[in-house]
Amino acid sequence: MRHAGVHPAEETETRGPAISSRHTKNPSPIDGDEPWMRGLHADTGYLLYRLGLRSGQMFNTFLQESGVRLRHYAVLRFLATCDGTLQRELSTRLGYDPSAIVGLVDDLEKLGFAERRPSPDDRRSRIVVLTEGGRTFLRDTDEAGLRVTNDLLAPLDAAERDTLHALLLRVADRP
Repeated sequence: MRHAGVHPAEETETRGPAISSRHTKNPSPIDGDEPWMRGLHADTGYLLYRLGLRSGQMFNTFLQESGVRLRHYAVLRFLATCDGTLQRELSTRLGYDPSAIVGLVDDLEKLGFAERRPSPDDRRSRIVVLTEGGRTFLRDTDEAGLRVTNDLLAPLDAAERDTLHALLLRVADRP
């Protein structure tokens, strides 16, 4: 059940098992000192999950006023790298369910950020293209997006950020 004003990333967090109030009073950001968390903190996959969750929450909060969510933003960023693509290609490249892509593109069309056009290679197919409005939106969000990333990675120095980025790319590029 989605609560008004709750982002999907936050919603995921609230669907987990209930934690008693004794564990929620003044917790550290990820409750690292709690004995029940030590096992999870030894699990890199869990830490990546938490980082992704926090990153998504921060970015969705930043995007909230525009009516765009992180998933929309990913589609826009991908479209900015090409002259248009089929929806099934968006689904494959971004790892989103094909039915989700339809809704995301519908939303972006309503905002004037993307449009469907006939494919030059197959008149039965339509490609999704970034509009000038979409390009403007991306330009306008670049600086704020960088602030979100800088806030998220504040504990790391520049060399550590470069190393983290390189390692994440290496893992993410793996099939």
